[in-house]
Amino acid sequence: MGGATPAMWAGLVLLAFLAASGAEGASALPRFAEAPEYRNGDGCPAAVAGAGVCDPGLVHIAMTLDAHYLRGSMAAIYSLLKHASCPESLFFHFLAADADAAPGVGELRTALAASFPSLRFEIYPFRPDAVTGLISASVRAALEAPLNYARNHLADLLPRCVPRAIYLDSDVLAVDDVRRLWETRLPAAAVVAAPEYCHANFSRYFTDAFWSDPGLGARVFAGRRRAPCYFNTGVMVIDLRRWRSGNYRHRIEQWMELQKERRIYELGSLPPFLLVFAGEVEAVDHRWNQHGLGGDNVLGSCRPLHKGPVSLMHWSGKGKPWDRLDAGRPCPLDHTWKSYDLYIDDVHSSSASAPSLTSLSSSALPAAVFSW
Repeated sequence: MGGATPAMWAGLVLLAFLAASGAEGASALPRFAEAPEYRNGDGCPAAVAGAGVCDPGLVHIAMTLDAHYLRGSMAAIYSLLKHASCPESLFFHFLAADADAAPGVGELRTALAASFPSLRFEIYPFRPDAVTGLISASVRAALEAPLNYARNHLADLLPRCVPRAIYLDSDVLAVDDVRRLWETRLPAAAVVAAPEYCHANFSRYFTDAFWSDPGLGARVFAGRRRAPCYFNTGVMVIDLRRWRSGNYRHRIEQWMELQKERRIYELGSLPPFLLVFAGEVEAVDHRWNQHGLGGDNVLGSCRPLHKGPVSLMHWSGKGKPWDRLDAGRPCPLDHTWKSYDLYIDDVHSSSASAPSLTSLSSSALPAAVFSW
């Protein structure tokens, strides 16, 4: 074969440049505005010099972090800071997939620091292969993502000096001081505190094969503190020390292993939590998880808030507010979420400007939504 001509070399260089540009574009994170700064008010605990993450006055919040849900995470963080009486006392622990695919932990860290320059946080790489062999097929492919199971590993990843953490999904919005949730009392017998929904049909979370097996079914929940009730794992207060001492990750994974052998539930990461903790959860006021705002999973319809006061709104379910807003088909409550959206739309906004502080003020929220 003859040597490559200058034209051929030019073509190869162009192809390489386009490939690199495409890869960079595919991995690039969206742009977000810088959020306002919030400072501690009177009565907040003074920081202990040199204590860092081990400072006993901190409120620890744990969330997963990935490119797909980053827009939701940014809004959630902003809402938590805005409504906190002591925002500088919040410490965020983010679990991010430790994978070769971009964006990586470094890019996520840069994005967070750009929007929240004073945010106290750490990102913990989570290896997907720690759970991939345990995950079974679910009713929705999104429920099979390994990062959904990262909360099982919180006690292993966070520093040992952190006594408890509030775990939150990325599709939440706080409209109250999260310290009130942090101060939830956990009696000696409890590891997890969360709002319970005992009116829900608990049996539907497991298959007929589970309930008909004499070694499973009702026998699993016999002898627990209370009758088992459904609770949503998107908002939980977790005692990390009790979790470690009770080896609760192993208990959850035992149920996941059984699920691989026998189909005992249909949903993803929720049923193993119910199998281990239902009937043992310390109940929290429902105001801390007004869930289901993602809409009906089958019909895709909008859902209103439940009756009663609201401290945290949760867009659990198939629909996410940012997707519906972008599609021009928002549900009424999605406009409340929009008030905290830091996303900069470079495509549809010629100025690509940040959301105005006026639009992000509490006056932008519908007054009828909140009852204190």
